[in-house]
Amino acid sequence: MIIHQHFSVSALCNTYLVASKATGEALLIDPGSVELDLINLIEANGLELTTVLLTHGHLAHREGLGTLEKIYDVSVWASEYSRVPFPFNAVGDHDVLHLCNMEIEAIHVPGHSLDSVVWKIGGALFTGDVLHSGWIGRSGGYREQALLLQLIEERLFTLDENTLLFPGHGSPSKLRIETLFNPALRTRVSRRAVP
Repeated sequence: MIIHQHFSVSALCNTYLVASKATGEALLIDPGSVELDLINLIEANGLELTTVLLTHGHLAHREGLGTLEKIYDVSVWASEYSRVPFPFNAVGDHDVLHLCNMEIEAIHVPGHSLDSVVWKIGGALFTGDVLHSGWIGRSGGYREQALLLQLIEERLFTLDENTLLFPGHGSPSKLRIETLFNPALRTRVSRRAVP
C-alpha cells in the first residue's frame, strides 16, 4: 500500500491518495478540494482511481467530489448515517470492504458528527475529524464530546499502538503517541490505567 498526503489550501484539510502497489488501483479519502496538484499526483503515478471514501459529510471533506466525478468514474462510500446530497454506498460499523485490492474496515465513531467513520486500511487509520495529532474533533455539546472520547478509547485505542494515524487536519501520528501526549485524551487514559 502506498499513501500520499495532499493538503488542500482552499479547504484547509488533508486528502489521502491510497494505492495498491500490486495493481495500481487507488482510492481517495476526503476530497476536500480537487486541485491540479492532486490530479497530477494520480496521473504521474499511473494510478487507476476508482473509489472515494468519506470520513463524514462535512463540506470541507467532500467539496471536491463534483470536480472529481467529472474526471474519473468513482464509487463513493460513506456511513449509513450520512445525509449527503449525492448517491453513495452506505457502510455500517465494522463492515469490511474489498476495494482497490485492499481490505478496508469502517469503524463508526460518532461524536464530531453522527456519520463519522474511521477507515482502517492495513496498519493505518484515516480518522477525518475524530482524532488528530494533539487534539480531537469538536462536538456539538458535552454529551457528544463524552461519547467521542469514550468511542476513541473503546474502538481505536484497543488497536495496535503502532497503528499510523492520518487525520483530516494536521500532521500524521501514531496511536501510541496520542495515548501518551494528546491533552484531550491523557486524563482519560490515565484514569483508566489506575486500578
